[in-house]
Amino acid sequence: MLSKEEAENQAELEQTLFSFEEIAAELNYRKAQNSLRSLIGNIDLTAEEQTGLESEIDRLSAMLDKLEQSVVQIAAFGMVGRGKSSVLNALVGQDIFPTGALHGVTRTIDTANWQLAPEQIANTAENLQRLTITGERGQIQLIDTPGIDEVNGEARETLACDLAKRVDLILYIVSGDITQVEYRALSKLREAGKPMLLVFNKIDQYPEADRDAIYQKIKEERVRELISPDEIIMVAASPIEVRGVKDQAGNLKVQRIRGNPQIESLKLKILELLNREGKSLVALNSMLFADEVNEQILQRKLVIRDRAANELINKGMMVKAMTVALNPVTAIDLFSGAIIDVGIILSLSRLYGITMTQSGAVELLKNIALSMGGISASELVATLGLSSIKGILGLTIPATGGLSLAPYLSVAIAQGGVAGVSSYAIGQVTKTYLANGASWGEQSPKTVVQKILDSLDERSILNRIKSELRAKLTP
Repeated sequence: MLSKEEAENQAELEQTLFSFEEIAAELNYRKAQNSLRSLIGNIDLTAEEQTGLESEIDRLSAMLDKLEQSVVQIAAFGMVGRGKSSVLNALVGQDIFPTGALHGVTRTIDTANWQLAPEQIANTAENLQRLTITGERGQIQLIDTPGIDEVNGEARETLACDLAKRVDLILYIVSGDITQVEYRALSKLREAGKPMLLVFNKIDQYPEADRDAIYQKIKEERVRELISPDEIIMVAASPIEVRGVKDQAGNLKVQRIRGNPQIESLKLKILELLNREGKSLVALNSMLFADEVNEQILQRKLVIRDRAANELINKGMMVKAMTVALNPVTAIDLFSGAIIDVGIILSLSRLYGITMTQSGAVELLKNIALSMGGISASELVATLGLSSIKGILGLTIPATGGLSLAPYLSVAIAQGGVAGVSSYAIGQVTKTYLANGASWGEQSPKTVVQKILDSLDERSILNRIKSELRAKLTP
């Protein structure tokens, strides 16, 4: 038994710890807001890249609005006829979501704001006050979904999984022992990595012994690996009471009426969860979803820019091959080839939206050339040797009456092919470097370069360049 002083010290310590947790949660929440604002403000997509991604970008904006307005989203999932809408209506205290005797009343995703007030639950005013995320604008949003096993079930399952990634808390509604279909759907929703409560609804329809037996089977056998016992709640969202009523003639008749919802345990569990980690939960879920959407945007951007980069590299490769093939002077061959390579690097940097100066491009070219080793050395040797031969053949063309033109063109094409392959390799390595955000990632430059070079089919590139050069150079 703690003394009064010890109890006061412990209470003070708990309050201090709670304050630190609250400050940390607030900081995480603000970081999430700033990160999402920055992400949306720096999407940097062209009109072509935005095509087909409009919905993802809109979803990012919606997620930011969710953070700005401090909305906690709770979604109810389950098979048809399990009472999802009734559970949500019982939580709200109003018949907002449509219910009915027929299966599948909910055809679309419905949403309602759950306006919490201290008087809703006795003796929990303190918890409710702490529940507010950012003052008066904070709100809990309840989301009703169609039954996962309705017609076109595969599309419904996809819809459910997509929504589960966006919400902050999942309520999975059952109304008896769990079927194989329910277990499979529960497992899929569990993959979203969100907090989940399993709600055993319609307990009023079972004798107490049967109800307890079903609860034990669900807890100990059906979902033991997916849901902890503390996350399983029994409720009766819309209980039916049977009463005997006498009519005017004095005859006794059975009358079924709707009783008061038995939902307090679920409501308290939700409030306890959100009170303890509401802010952190919303911030974390927002960032996870934003990261997934951002990854889709980046992949789309990289695919389109990769295609544009390859076209740019191919054009630069041909320009360099033509320039080197047509220049008779060795010094000009080397100088013009280097200028074209620098031009390719600068053009690629603009394509990937990375600022790079001319001196920076020259420095990058040096690093790549050193890392490429063999190809750069081969290009240098080939350029020096073939330029000399080409120069001699060029001088003899008038003297031989044009007979040395064919050998001259052959040497020029071979020299241009070597230069083109080198430029292609430099362009591909640069593209990889820029696609990684102007860094080599976790690997060294030589490793990245080697991977690029290993993937190149130099022979096919050389043959293609030779055929294109021959077509351009042959009179």
